[in-house]
Amino acid sequence: MIGKKTSRRSFIAGTAVLGAAAGLAAPAIAQGKRTLKMVTTWPKNLPGLGMAAENVAKRINEATDGQITIRVYAAGELVGAFDVFDAVSSGNADMYHGAEYYWQGKSAAFNFFSAVPFGLTSNEMNAWIYYGGGQELWDELSAKFNLKPFLCANTGVQWGGWFNKEINNIEDFKGLKIRMPGLGGEVLRRLGASVVSIPGGEIYTSLQQGVIDATEWVGPWNDMIFGFHKIAKYYYWPGFHEPGSALALSINMDVWNSLSKSQQAIIRDACAAQNDVTLAEFNANNATALATLLESHKVELRRFSDEVLTKMGAVSGEVMRETAKADDITRRTYESYLASRKNSMRLSQYSEEAFWQARRLPFVYE
Repeated sequence: MIGKKTSRRSFIAGTAVLGAAAGLAAPAIAQGKRTLKMVTTWPKNLPGLGMAAENVAKRINEATDGQITIRVYAAGELVGAFDVFDAVSSGNADMYHGAEYYWQGKSAAFNFFSAVPFGLTSNEMNAWIYYGGGQELWDELSAKFNLKPFLCANTGVQWGGWFNKEINNIEDFKGLKIRMPGLGGEVLRRLGASVVSIPGGEIYTSLQQGVIDATEWVGPWNDMIFGFHKIAKYYYWPGFHEPGSALALSINMDVWNSLSKSQQAIIRDACAAQNDVTLAEFNANNATALATLLESHKVELRRFSDEVLTKMGAVSGEVMRETAKADDITRRTYESYLASRKNSMRLSQYSEEAFWQARRLPFVYE
């Protein structure tokens, strides 16, 4: 875990390309031990996202008693952030850690295994992947690209983003230059925004220099570390685009098949553990960071109006239905995801949602 003194500069500086010294080679095997290369979509030493990759590598190394050592490369150290999929698919690297919606150009179905607008929360995502048929569909999709995927972190509900202009109605999105990946970006594009998808390490400079007018990233913890409160006036909530953003560890299939059954089990369990721990880490640190943003930095929070959210929801539905028509695997993934979403919404109105409403009633507790 990165200490409290971690600065935006320290990890963004780490995105400089170091690949010439590292090279892309096959896994090193000596005396029954293997060294595998993990490439990531994250800036060096990024708390939460980047450290999830570092920590799962450490878990695997320790659990295998050093039989498997995973060397982690941040975005730009071996390949660029958006090149990790091809590097692992081709066998030039062994595994990647990243967000699956970055690969929607390969198949629209990848969006569902990260986050889609007005979709599943983190707990609901786990239910779908582990018990609702999601993993089977994900395996089928990824196998087309010689990959074996696992859930390996979750950020929880992401925030609406940082804006240098007010969003009072849906018309205010017209002409807005905003960074937002995945299908959430497509929703805003249909609302008139000019949408770009750029790696995390480039966002601050783009916003500072006016290349973009607004950006979403993650939530209070990572957003504060990036320093967005220094260059953007308004912080909007709630996020509609990523209600429970799942992150993946995906392994080259040839590498996966070469592992023993016990090694495969260790990797599977390490990813599941990291999935839980990272979500807890985000929840704890987001709460602390939000207090700091409000009390120390005097950040101005703004809520998207119900009118804006309703329009976003309607357009999101259009985007989802059209996305489902992309191909057979996307259609089947959409249908499975939608069925799980309906079940989760039915349950949550009597469980989490009902409890949160009850907890906010005006009674003395402290």
